[in-house]
Amino acid sequence: MPQPNILFLFSDQQRWDTLGCYGQALNTTPNLDRMAAEGVRFENTFTCQPVCGPARSCLQTGLYATQNRCPTNHCMLPLDSTTIAHHLSAAGYEVGYIGKWHLSAFGPRGGPDDFRERPVPPERRGGYRDYWLASDTLEYTSHSYDGHMFDADGNRRDFPPGRYRVDAETDWVIEYLETRDGKRPFFLFASYIEPHHQNDHGHYEGPHGSKERFRAFVVPGDLVGTEGDWREEYPDYLGCIASLDENVGRIRAALERLGMAENTLVIYTSDHGSHFRTRNAEYKRSPHDGCIRVPLIMYGPGFRGGLAPTELVSLIDLPPTILTAAGVAPPEAMRGTPVQKVVAGDVADWQDDVFLQISESQCGRAVRTKRWKYSVVAPDKTGHDPSSHLYVEECLYDLEADPHERTNLVDEPSLADVRAEMAARLKRRMVHAGETEPVVLSREEFDGRTATQGG
Repeated sequence: MPQPNILFLFSDQQRWDTLGCYGQALNTTPNLDRMAAEGVRFENTFTCQPVCGPARSCLQTGLYATQNRCPTNHCMLPLDSTTIAHHLSAAGYEVGYIGKWHLSAFGPRGGPDDFRERPVPPERRGGYRDYWLASDTLEYTSHSYDGHMFDADGNRRDFPPGRYRVDAETDWVIEYLETRDGKRPFFLFASYIEPHHQNDHGHYEGPHGSKERFRAFVVPGDLVGTEGDWREEYPDYLGCIASLDENVGRIRAALERLGMAENTLVIYTSDHGSHFRTRNAEYKRSPHDGCIRVPLIMYGPGFRGGLAPTELVSLIDLPPTILTAAGVAPPEAMRGTPVQKVVAGDVADWQDDVFLQISESQCGRAVRTKRWKYSVVAPDKTGHDPSSHLYVEECLYDLEADPHERTNLVDEPSLADVRAEMAARLKRRMVHAGETEPVVLSREEFDGRTATQGG
């Protein structure tokens, strides 16, 4: 078998439950649902960092964000990083990138390291040397119906007037597919910004008509009865996702038309979800499933048959998955495991938890099993500190009894053994991620220590 083409379709801030194949009641995603029915849908997939830039750094390097030195937004992927693009290029692939990058450093506004509205120079493109059409921060160079990106030479390329942003980016993805000469297999990373809210407008912006089309949405269980802004924003959020789905359909049709479909692996996932200002002051940066659980659908060589495995998968598992699909042995430094093991049913030693680092809102860590969610926060650090030697228990949820995470059991005396087990899991995961094993205190222990020190 020849090396497959690999097309990575990446949304931004998309909850898993926005797709019909994950339970969405409205007809938002017929194309993705079909792709899931034909390929493999991973039921339990989670980000490893619920913030845009850090999640992207993990996907590009296969390392946790503290390891690759991008623990928060506004970090540059270090110039000495080895990325999936480098590995695939060395294996004979043409490597290309379209869309939102978000891994160039932000300096003072207008300074030499500010790439919000400037072309990303070649050395800061993470090894994507064969094709480039992107903006570092797409929300700064575009809105839902206007904007631009920059090509490999730094030239501005504008969206056609009145063209919705997802449609315009997909036009360029299809243009890329149509202009390949077939001499090398390709790896194309297409990074959309939808359904991320438009920062400078303060709203989610679906295509025109979204508010009416999706006004009869079923409220997700974790949002029922909460405050937040989901009442006014969710219809447009679903409109963004319906547009993404329509364009996935366009891309798959183009692959068929061009004779590429049989030998192209298509991967669809997102960097994190959205809790609609119900868990903190904005949309992400929390350990709750509305924020950390994402869709993952794969179709192509090695990923067919309508399977829906329930094993726990992390975004950190996708870099070695991509390399394995290309016939490249993942380096030992990568922290994840290829999901091909799950598809093959080789799950006897598959992970039974997933690990998260949380930044910006807090210096936090979390671990999730199928039943339990456990998170801790560093009391003497800010969200821009990469790590801590001391953490205090923050949340414990019983996901079997409380799937929408309404009852925090972290102070429940009868669950002390569960907390101890989850703390042990968390510490093992932190060490595996290159961190020093920390001290983890209960809230009671920390309050007592603080009182003693204060006295």
